[in-house]
Amino acid sequence: MGFIWSLIIGGILGWLASLIVGRDVPGGIIGNIIAGFIGAWLGSALLGSWGPEVGGFFIIPALIGAIVLIFIVSLIMRAMRKNA
Repeated sequence: MGFIWSLIIGGILGWLASLIVGRDVPGGIIGNIIAGFIGAWLGSALLGSWGPEVGGFFIIPALIGAIVLIFIVSLIMRAMRKNA
């Protein structure tokens, strides 16, 4: 049950980050989950483990990490479309 809870929280984090950035994550729901997981890892690596923890994710660093990740991915995708 813990793994399913982590998937749900990761998806919500990725979805919230895409709303804040204003860009959609490629891959839909799976992309949101991946962005949430990678964002949580990135946020914890950069900002540490602080704030409220839900489903194994420290929410504030994970959300900030997901925002940074989605912003970088959107810049890369825009550059790739521009060159094609």
